[in-house]
Amino acid sequence: MMKRYHRLVLVLSLALIFLTVVGASVVFAQEGKKLVFGYIAFSRKDVWNNYSILAFEYAAKQKGVETIVLDPEGNLEKAVAAMEDLISKKVDGISVYTITPELDVTLYEMAKEAGIPITFENSLPADTSLDYISCVACQYDDIGYAAGKFISENYPGSKLFYVMGAPGMGITELYEQGLHRALEEFGTVELVGTQPTDWGAEQAMNVTQNAIQSGLQFDVIFANNEQMATGVINALKDAGLFGKVKIVSTGGGPHGLEMIANGELDATMSAPVSLQGLITFKNLYEYVAKGKKPEKFIPLPIIPITKENLSEAIPWEINDENYERAVAYIGGIDD
Repeated sequence: MMKRYHRLVLVLSLALIFLTVVGASVVFAQEGKKLVFGYIAFSRKDVWNNYSILAFEYAAKQKGVETIVLDPEGNLEKAVAAMEDLISKKVDGISVYTITPELDVTLYEMAKEAGIPITFENSLPADTSLDYISCVACQYDDIGYAAGKFISENYPGSKLFYVMGAPGMGITELYEQGLHRALEEFGTVELVGTQPTDWGAEQAMNVTQNAIQSGLQFDVIFANNEQMATGVINALKDAGLFGKVKIVSTGGGPHGLEMIANGELDATMSAPVSLQGLITFKNLYEYVAKGKKPEKFIPLPIIPITKENLSEAIPWEINDENYERAVAYIGGIDD
């Protein structure tokens, strides 16, 4: 009887060990599965979107994740078709770069029905109560505020001329609201003029020339993007005022950093789109691979860059030389 009991215990023990080993093998097989992420772009012709995609793809490659990037070229129907394609491919997660906030809701519902986690980029969905992973986006009022704060702290007592973007666009109003908020809060700078443009260098040059010719007195110009800053610089050079007027802009793109290095641009409020792509990948990867859910909204970091701290700038284009530094800036990506 005792021998039979010991034999039974031995058999059960061996069975338990077997099941434990097999169970562990199943878990490790699941953990070792190569992940595939889908990415629905707005348009790769959009410079901002394309840099973000490149950063997303670069991070994915470092983590051994396959990416399928589909480009609807700003077309709503093509975006829906892209989602259907990714669902049919049974991808492990999907990132959507917003075409419209309303379309985001439709794409979310499609992904949810298929049981695929989804994250958004560059703009919040129309319904923020939806159970998506996260959204990473630039807060334009914060960029305007950062510019106003920088000017107030670094050029107190100055007179500011604001060369802003196209009126009637939501982001233009947000930039302006943020700028005014900072100027009112610090109270050290006088805003003496504001002129709208079409976001381009030529119109920025024209409105700056007109302001100079009108006799408007100013010490600082805030240009709403670095393309516009180019036009401002040309106008100041033509008038013999270059070097006498401080120029602050936004972006932190390749041309902007080059202008700072050359001493043409005094400062830029850098919002590195590469970080947008990296954070978006981080959110999706850590959720799918680790079950770690981030904050539902993560604003794109704003880094004031001057010639003195140029080495701290995060380039828009991620490569072998800057990847580790950029990832460290966002707190790393869990393995």
